[in-house]
Amino acid sequence: MLFSEIVIAGCGNPLFADDGFGPAVIEEMQNLSLPDNVTIIDAGLGGPHFIFTLLDPEVTKKLIIVDIADFGAEPGQITKLRPEELPPGAYRDAHSWDLTEPLQRIKDRIEVTIIGVQPARVTAPEFELGLSDELEKAIPKAIRVILETTGVDYGTTIECLQEKHQRGTA
Repeated sequence: MLFSEIVIAGCGNPLFADDGFGPAVIEEMQNLSLPDNVTIIDAGLGGPHFIFTLLDPEVTKKLIIVDIADFGAEPGQITKLRPEELPPGAYRDAHSWDLTEPLQRIKDRIEVTIIGVQPARVTAPEFELGLSDELEKAIPKAIRVILETTGVDYGTTIECLQEKHQRGTA
C-alpha cells in the first residue's frame, strides 16, 4: 500500500554524526511488529520528497517526523513540536529546503508531530559515522514517544530496548 494512516519518517544523514538520529530510530523500529496502518520510512535527506509525494490526506491521518533539533537543551533531550511552533526557516534539511512552509500547508489535513532530539555534535561537512552516546541512549525514549503518539503500546519491549542502549550494545 503506497499510503498509510500513520507515517513515521526518520530524517537526517548518518554521515554527519548525530544528524543520523532519525534514520537510527527507524532502523531500531524495524525490529518491532507494528500495525498494518503504520509505515516507517528512513527519509534520509528526502523529507520534502516524502511530504509532497507519499502522503495522501484522504488516507494519511498522522505524520511523525523524527530528526535532530536545536532547542537549547542538553544533548539527548527529546521534544515534541507542532508545525506552528517552528519559526519560518527554522527547520531545513541538509539541502536548505525550508520544511516549515510545506508542513504548514498540510497541518490542517494531516496531524503533524516533529519528534526532535537535541544533538551533541553534527560534523557537516566533515564525515563522522555514529551517534554520540547521549543520542544513542535517547533512541528508546524517542521510540516510546513515537509509539505513544501513534497509540501503539509496547511496554516491556521499549524497556528492553532502553536497557540494551544503556549498556551500549546497540
